[in-house]
Amino acid sequence: MSAWASRKAAVQAEAEALENAEQAAGIAEQHAALAEKPEAEVLAELDLPNPDDMQPGDDFSVFMKETVPAALRNRALRTLWRSDPVLANVDMLVDYGEDFTGASDPVGIVKTIYRVGKGMLPDKEETEDEEVVAEAPEAEVVVAEFEATEPAPMPAPEAPAAALPPRRRMRFEFEAGALPASNETEMT
Repeated sequence: MSAWASRKAAVQAEAEALENAEQAAGIAEQHAALAEKPEAEVLAELDLPNPDDMQPGDDFSVFMKETVPAALRNRALRTLWRSDPVLANVDMLVDYGEDFTGASDPVGIVKTIYRVGKGMLPDKEETEDEEVVAEAPEAEVVVAEFEATEPAPMPAPEAPAAALPPRRRMRFEFEAGALPASNETEMT
């Protein structure tokens, strides 16, 4: 761009920024004036319906204008979300909507049928284990003693019971002049 074209673009951008700032200041003044009025007057002044009385087929877009205070816009959106089951059910739409506070975690000891080294036990075996534990005195501790010995030699691998059949290989036959593209190479 030439120097005059870039200067003209800069002046135009500055004018647009000044105009946007004036509009934002005007909207902020209007929101401050509306905040002091009761809700019924604000709805009448902006010619809006009561957001709590709106039905599923109504037009909620009137609440999306910049002049509408955020509190009224949020109430209208809540009504819209409650009115449509597709919008109300956000189970799969919220990535991090689960409760990770730990408030729902169980407190204390959790009773389970899982036994270390044994896995999930059926009810019959579970009650037998509980009886054995209940009968054992708490003060009695068994200490196992081990002697250091050389490890036993590994047993020789067993020979297969039956010999496996030979592997079959695929064979391709081509016509006299035709070779597959992967085998065609040019040697120079």
